[in-house]
Amino acid sequence: MNFSQNIQINIPLLQDKGVLLYVKREDLLHPFISGNKFRKLKYNIQEAKNQKKDCLLTFGGAYSNHILATAAAGKEFGFKTVGVIRGEELGIDLEKNFDKNPTLKQAHQFGMEFLFVSRAEYQQKNETDFLASLLNKYPNCYILPEGGTNSLAIKGCEEILSETDKDFTHVCCALGTGGTVTGIINSSAAKQNILVFPSLKGSWIADEINSLKPNKQNWKVISEYHFGGYGKVSEELITFINQFKKDTNILLDPIYTGKMLFGILDLIKNNHFKKESKILAIHTGGLQGIAGMNLLLKQKNKTIINE
Repeated sequence: MNFSQNIQINIPLLQDKGVLLYVKREDLLHPFISGNKFRKLKYNIQEAKNQKKDCLLTFGGAYSNHILATAAAGKEFGFKTVGVIRGEELGIDLEKNFDKNPTLKQAHQFGMEFLFVSRAEYQQKNETDFLASLLNKYPNCYILPEGGTNSLAIKGCEEILSETDKDFTHVCCALGTGGTVTGIINSSAAKQNILVFPSLKGSWIADEINSLKPNKQNWKVISEYHFGGYGKVSEELITFINQFKKDTNILLDPIYTGKMLFGILDLIKNNHFKKESKILAIHTGGLQGIAGMNLLLKQKNKTIINE
């Protein structure tokens, strides 16, 4: 494992506005179990070992970072893995689908077994009877929720911020299922401002964070930068990601960190932050999803992300 580090961003806008911006490179933790996925899985894998389980079972869509990270963790730590994948049609001609889906292909290469279910069945992923049927089929499995968020995942994400990060005035994080953000809130200093950038649309996001019982209320949801919702991108966003890579040599993913950094720099441009603000943006990884996104963009003759 590598250790994440804070990299200062040097672009003219930041000098013009008198604001400091750093990116915490959690994406460098591991090539496949990177960023928040490494943090979320750490204590869950310990617990699976404690319970003498030999299999990790989890849920996700066809391009899920969490599915691939779980498959990689299984290979690295000696667990069989099962992915319950939304969309039964994906299993009809799996080899053909692998050509269109680098995420599932890589997870399969790590040894993951797939169970493709209908979207209606997938909606039951948290229901007792459905989970019992999965345990009947895979009896010695440790079940991880979709996106990996549970109390042990939050505990792992509390380790993202270190003592040396306490002097940042603002900490920014993208949101999927809320576990990473909750961990960051829990380990933040009370005087820090935690800005949450959802990759999804919806007014339920604050309620979702509150349901995970963060220990402070020093956070705010910034909901203007989802670009149409989960998995949605635009030419403007792709152009931004490519320019950011050119300017900083840091690659962003289009689902989470790309939208967050676009939002942060837009807020800086519009004087949202006082002079001398010191901002830390958490790079939560997810770079493996770029290959799949580029396949979709190529099909539509759109600009692709330069890796």
